[in-house]
Amino acid sequence: MKLTLHNPEGQNLISGHSSTEIFINAKPHAAPIVIMAHTITPWEFDVSQPLNVAAFTNLLAMRPELVVFGSGAMFRFPDQRIGVEFAKLGIGFDVMDTPAACRTYNVLLSEGRNVAAALIL
Repeated sequence: MKLTLHNPEGQNLISGHSSTEIFINAKPHAAPIVIMAHTITPWEFDVSQPLNVAAFTNLLAMRPELVVFGSGAMFRFPDQRIGVEFAKLGIGFDVMDTPAACRTYNVLLSEGRNVAAALIL
C-alpha cells in the first residue's frame, strides 16, 4: 500500500509498506525497525522468539510519549509485562498489525506527538 502524506518539516514519514518492506520517506527498509520523527533505528531481535521486555529495552530508553507497535501482517500480542514497563515510565503503548501501525504513526506525527513506531514485517 502506498501512503501519500506531504512532509514539509523533514520528519520521517512512512510513505508506504508491503509484506516485505516499509518505506520511510520513500526509502525501503526490509527488517524490523523503530522510527521516530528524526531517527530510524534497526530493531534487532529474533522475530521467531516471543516478544518480551528485553526486545523493547532500547525503545524504553528513547522515552517517546507513545509507542505504536506493529506486530506484523497479523495481530500478535507481546508479553503483557511490556505494557507494564511502559506504563511505569508514563509511556503509552498500543499494539496493532503493522499496516495499521504505519497509518497511526503518520497521523500522530502530523499532530506533533512524540511518537515511536516499532515495526515488524
